[in-house]
Amino acid sequence: MKYLRSYFVVAMIFFFSIGWQQAAAEDKKISSFSLFKTTKTPISNITIVNFFPHDPEAFTQGLVYHQGYLYESTGLNGKSVLKKMEIKSGKVIKRVKLREKYFGEGMAILDNKIYQLTWKNQTCFIYDLVSFREMGKLFYSGEGWGLTTDGKSLIMSNGTPVITYRNPQTFSVIRKITVQDGEMPVNNLNELEFVRGEIWANVFQEDVIARISPQTGKVLGWIDLYQLNVLLPQSERKDVLNGVAYDPEGDRLFITGKFWMKLLEIKVQNQQQH
Repeated sequence: MKYLRSYFVVAMIFFFSIGWQQAAAEDKKISSFSLFKTTKTPISNITIVNFFPHDPEAFTQGLVYHQGYLYESTGLNGKSVLKKMEIKSGKVIKRVKLREKYFGEGMAILDNKIYQLTWKNQTCFIYDLVSFREMGKLFYSGEGWGLTTDGKSLIMSNGTPVITYRNPQTFSVIRKITVQDGEMPVNNLNELEFVRGEIWANVFQEDVIARISPQTGKVLGWIDLYQLNVLLPQSERKDVLNGVAYDPEGDRLFITGKFWMKLLEIKVQNQQQH
């Protein structure tokens, strides 16, 4: 029986790999993202390395890899949770639910603490990394969208072109950068991840990821994920792309979206380093 299961897994990987290659060969379109019409910034594509299960009921707002596990923050009032999961199985190891009035957003892990934003509640929850016990709250003005860290500061988006560096003890503003592609500001910056010294950001309702300079806010490159529309079955319930997690030890990238049934491990092709 175990050999039959192994054969099935191999067959599925082969099927998706072939399907992806055919889709890439047959459909050379790129994302309809408006900045792609004028940008002089390099645009990279992706290949799929692997796929894993993802909870199709999860309205993904934040995704983080840490020491072999994935941590996810989800949204919607009454359904917002923070959870720790096994990658290969999708099994939930730990879980805490937010009270109904809170709409969960981005999250980050720093110094053995988990920080979880809320959308319009102007509240950031702090949890103990091991126990998931709530340790306190931090407060801010305006909306909370994405959150990541460079190992020192918390880095936050709010749906505008502005990314804010914050003190992890007080949440006070350290500095801000405005994200631009050339002279054009990039709006709707959403889920954030710190990858190889860059800030990577989902753009809300677009099939793209922006690679951003942490110093200047300049867009260093774009990652076009349009082809996922071909790979992911149209019959599946799914919402927008939202969720980027990076494994620095294994140099692995994971992406997913709201209500997606799959978590994908990807590699970026022709990425120019800065």
